Order: sequence, then C-alpha cells, then structure tokens
Amino acid sequence: MAIDQGTSSSRCIIYDRRANPVAMAQQPLKSCYPEPGWVEQDAEDIWRTQAETIRLALSQRQLQASDLIAVGITNQRETVVVWDRLTGKPIHNAIVWQDRRTAEECRRLQEAGLEPMIRAKTGLLIDPYFSATKIRWILDHVEGAREKAGRGELACGTVDSWLVWNLTGGALHITDVSNAARTLLYNIESRQWDEELLNLFEIPSSLLPEVKSTAEIYGTTAHPGIGSGIPIAAVAGDQQAALFGQMCLDPGMAKCTYGTGSFLMMNTGPERRASKHRLLTTIAWQIGDEVAYALEGSVFTGGSVIQWLRDGLRLFDRTADCEALAGSVPDSGGVVFVPALSGLGAPHWDPRARGSLFGITGGTTGAHIARAAIESICFQVNDLLNALSEDGGRPVPQLRIDGGAATNNLLAQFQADISSLEVVRPQTLESTALGAACLAGIAVGLWNLEELRKQWAIDRTFHGAMPPEEIDRRTRRWLKAVERAKNWAD
Repeated sequence: MAIDQGTSSSRCIIYDRRANPVAMAQQPLKSCYPEPGWVEQDAEDIWRTQAETIRLALSQRQLQASDLIAVGITNQRETVVVWDRLTGKPIHNAIVWQDRRTAEECRRLQEAGLEPMIRAKTGLLIDPYFSATKIRWILDHVEGAREKAGRGELACGTVDSWLVWNLTGGALHITDVSNAARTLLYNIESRQWDEELLNLFEIPSSLLPEVKSTAEIYGTTAHPGIGSGIPIAAVAGDQQAALFGQMCLDPGMAKCTYGTGSFLMMNTGPERRASKHRLLTTIAWQIGDEVAYALEGSVFTGGSVIQWLRDGLRLFDRTADCEALAGSVPDSGGVVFVPALSGLGAPHWDPRARGSLFGITGGTTGAHIARAAIESICFQVNDLLNALSEDGGRPVPQLRIDGGAATNNLLAQFQADISSLEVVRPQTLESTALGAACLAGIAVGLWNLEELRKQWAIDRTFHGAMPPEEIDRRTRRWLKAVERAKNWAD
C-alpha cells in the first residue's frame, strides 16, 4: 500500500506483487489563505482524508490489514505540523510549503551573512519554502507554545511524521532522511539534526522526530479504523519517491514531476554535488547504509496555474479542458505568463515576485492565456534544466516526466521543444505512489532493484523540434518578463 499525501489531495494506491495498481482512492484537500502569501491546511483534515482513502482502497478489493505486506508513505514536503503529545491535537493549522509569511525573517538571515554556513550544512538556501522558519513562527505566535515545547509537551514534523504518529496511535515519532533534509535543520553530511541550526532557529531538539533511513521496517500500524500489524516500511518525500518510481537509479538520470508545483530532480549518486546556479543539494534516499544525493530545482506554481485558470478566471470547467482550449490557437499570440502566484522558486528565489501577464493586446483571448499558462510551466522547468546543465557541464539528454499535468501532450511537446531534449512519459504516471510502494517492497524483501527496472515501461516519447533561433527568441522574451515580475510585493 502506498499512502500518498499531496498538497491538493490525499491518495491511497494498493499494488500487487508485480507492482501493478489494483485499488485506488483519492480525497480532495483544501488549503486556506488567511493573509496574502499565507497558505495553511487543517492538519486533522490531512489525516481524515488520508485515513478515508485507506479505508476506501481496502474496501474496493475487500481487503483486510492482514492482506497487506507493507505500507510505504510519501508526502508533500516542507509543510509542518506541531501537535500536543498528550492529546495528539495540532496546536495550529499546518503551514504549507508554499507559504511566504516568513520572507522577512529569511531576508534578515541572508543579510546577516548566514546563508553560506546554512548551505554548507543543509544543501539548501534560506527561503520561506523550508520548514525551520515555519516551526519557529508557530512557536512564537501560538500562545504558550514555546513554554510547552520547552517542557517537552509538543511534537513537530513534516507531514510524514504526522501520518506515522496517527497510523501508530502515537507510538512512533519519526521521519526519514529525504524529509529531514528539507527542514533547514538537518546536516546532510553528518546525517543528524544540527545543534548550531537548532539554536539559530530557536527550536528545541525535543520537538523533532527521530530520523530513519528511507526503506526499513519502522513499526506497525495500530489504528482501529484501518487495522493493526501492517509493517510501515518506507517514508520518502514526494519528489524523492517520484525519482525512485521513475527508476532514475543511476547518477545523471533526471525526472520532473508536474503537480501543484513542478520539481526537477537529478540523481547524483553517492556524491554530494554543489550547485553554482542556486539549485538545491539534497538527499534522494537512504537504503541500508547507502545514501544517494540529488540536485533539485523547485517551481512553486506548476499545475496549480491551470487550476487557477479554472477556478479563478473560470476559463474552462475541467482541468483537462485546458489543453483543448490552448490548442485552439497556434501560439500564445505574444502573451507571456509569469505564474509567480507564490513567488518564484529556483533558480530565481524571489518570494516577492508576483504573477504577471505581459503582451496583452485587443486580440488576446482566453485561449492565448491558456496556452501561455501551459508554456509558463515549461519555461520555468527549462530555467532549471539550463542551470542543471551548467552545473553538470553538459546538457541533460533525457527527462522522465510524471504527475497530473504530464498527461497534457501540448505541455510535454513544448517542454521537449523549448529544452531541446527527449521527454519520456511512462505508462504509470503515479510515480510518487509507485516509488513509495517500491521502497516498502524492497524493505520487506519483496523486490530488488533489477526486478523493478524491468517493470518500468514507456507510454510515449516526445522529441524537440524547435529551431535554435526560435528557442533563443522565446527564452529571451520569457526572461525579460520574469525580471519585470520580480520584487513586486513590498
């Protein structure tokens, strides 16, 4: 069973011994926006929706807990929950990875010259995206929280920790290296919580979960509505799980997940590689004693820009209708959309950038805006690919894609065109859940890596066909628009 807790939904997929999905359930998950730039979710709703998908998936095949070999968990990263150890109740809404409320605190840390030290330890940049300043905000703004934390009465963690706590009835408070590496508190070289960083962010170590490897048996479920005794055997952040699910097991292999955001990740193997172009160095996974590192670039607004066209501008009724609308015009008509709805991620890292439309004329239609929105996702990923190529000294030859928006043929072809590479879409697009299931299967001895490689299959390959001068012209226009969208919010 793969428990896949994402930003916009909670899912559960059950796989057979050949790694084929046999049952799936999904529940939508709402976010709330208390102030501009703030993004929160009800942590109890995260658990409620996830528990419901588990029950629904089991009932589809009339399965019991005893029928399951193992559970693997994958989750939206950086989102944090702080809860009371005695009651198990959250003391505040979960603060979501997209949240920008700590931008000023991050700016002060940068101005104090702390980023080189933090980057050397964590592989990350100072940005509201990561967990540490979110945790500190909750401790500072919820009445009595810091005092309770000092007495050891509170627990905190990313969403994986919250799920495991609930699945085990509070018996386990753990995380894995791939999630710990996204907090700004974990030293990815020594692989432990870093005392200097804990002191800097004023976060007591007693709050934090125990860090485990990505694939091992941590314990078993103990929940009356789900069942007891199922081994919990894998935990991985969603992008690391997708990298594994795409079978990017060798150094140099790269994938991009087109979900709420878009996340490009390349396996660098046992080598921790630093980026000169503001990409992140992170841990991909740890299996046994072997650690694989990765370079990553994060786009904050990916597929969510399509949802915004649907719900905000009401250009169409269903997300799937965007491709047809965009395909009704030959190009964007000169319109460039910079979808910085939550600031800009890598390689720009500007939390004060805001969404912008350029090139609008009297002839601009909703179709042109829809096409510009699809292209904007690809332009952002192309920025990351260019940075990755410059870091590695050579172009990325192939990109494996997954996630909901990867079904969009227009998007996949434009990505191949603007990036001048081969884009490969697998038969199984749920790479995140598949990765979690595969990691759990490895932990319990069900599969080995070679068996899993053979099971991965291609649906379609897209080849770039855009002339170099056209790529250059469009890319320069995109970067011009990005510069004008930066530093908008004071």
